[in-house]
Amino acid sequence: MTTLADPVPGGRPGDVERATALGDELSGRGVHGIVLAYVDTAGVGRVKTVPTARLASAAAWGVGMSPVFDTFLANDSIVSTDVLGSPDGDLRLYPDLDQLVVLAGQPGWAWAPVDRITQEGEPHPGCSRTVLRRVVSEAADRHGLTFKAGIEIEWAVGQGPAESGDFVPATSGPAYSATRQVELSDCTADLLAALAAQGVDVEQIHPEYAAGQFEISVGALDPVAAADRSVLVRQTVRAVARRHGLVVSFAPAVFAQGVGNGGHIHLSAWRDGVNLHSGGEGRHGMTADAESFAAGVLARLPALTAVTAPSPASYLRLKPSQWAGVFTAWGRETREAAVRVVTGTAGLHDQAANLEVKPVDLAANPYLALACLIAAGLDGLTSSTPLPEEITGDPARLDPADAAARGVRRLPASLTEAVEEFRKDELLRTALGPVLADAVIAVRQGEIAAAHGMDDERLAAAYRWKY
Repeated sequence: MTTLADPVPGGRPGDVERATALGDELSGRGVHGIVLAYVDTAGVGRVKTVPTARLASAAAWGVGMSPVFDTFLANDSIVSTDVLGSPDGDLRLYPDLDQLVVLAGQPGWAWAPVDRITQEGEPHPGCSRTVLRRVVSEAADRHGLTFKAGIEIEWAVGQGPAESGDFVPATSGPAYSATRQVELSDCTADLLAALAAQGVDVEQIHPEYAAGQFEISVGALDPVAAADRSVLVRQTVRAVARRHGLVVSFAPAVFAQGVGNGGHIHLSAWRDGVNLHSGGEGRHGMTADAESFAAGVLARLPALTAVTAPSPASYLRLKPSQWAGVFTAWGRETREAAVRVVTGTAGLHDQAANLEVKPVDLAANPYLALACLIAAGLDGLTSSTPLPEEITGDPARLDPADAAARGVRRLPASLTEAVEEFRKDELLRTALGPVLADAVIAVRQGEIAAAHGMDDERLAAAYRWKY
């Protein structure tokens, strides 16, 4: 007879006993349910929930969920590949107990990211969290590298309900204004309190440029934990806003015109505890490896956009001269460059220096985005790819001949163009593995078909409340 404590495929040693004790502790704190969270190929957060009393069972056996969600679109339509998209089969969701937190913004609930495991106990090839962990592990084994990452989160706050389909900004003050901060000070204060209670270190939160828009920056972590944190922070933002009678959108473009919501990724490579982006003899203190890493990211940005800007609505945001970074260019603190070299304040270079990758939005699956960015950077490092000439100012104003001579090119202006670049990029597809790479292409093609014939206004409306 099998008992709960017996070893099971996909389980981690000691997790059952630990989950049993943790479940008892959570019940004593008034937690009734656990949110088991992951992000699908379309970038939509998907969940299953279990009662707190079932946490030990989830740690032992996982929780069933169909693999069909790997080929879901944002509108919940389903596409397919040779492997994925059928009604057959099952997966198990295993909660990562190290990342489980009590949700201060959702009383009675806790949250944990999951790894998706087959019924035979093997990692599911479509699990983006597993792919990112593998890429990070290979970087450590082959290059002695670790990484720190942080994902900026921008969102638009509206007056509810979302069911109307329209977006009415919940603030009236100008960008970065004290007026806007005061208008939502109760909500944002509760958000800061909730994130602090959840162990999330917030670096800053402020009103942003677009109507009703805010941004939050959190502390850097290892890439898997950083992606987990991005999902957790968005869960918390949405929950706190709802308790104040507000709705939020993380969609790339809430409106057809103007500045959209970004999800810029900050990334730094480290070896033996030393930040490779500081203290070197290269440009702006970068080491030779850091320069080549940045060059590798730059070289693959056209293909990367299929992962970092994965929605048709992403290309309403990716417009020149809007600080979205739509050219393959880099520069120190240059906010129009796709790759911004951040050196940090004097005295903090060794800790703060990093690369900011700007053509990223929150329709992106953060695990996929980080996995592909790291793979691109590592390819540049391995090949000692030279970093091209730095740019200053707005690349859109460069003379075309000068831009071509510097290797500055416009990133894809549509998801169709991005998918074609991704198809040609063997390195990125290999990094994801054939099952997941095919799912990325199929889902992007499905989104393209779903958006066919829409003008910009309809396109923005179609994705406004999907993220």
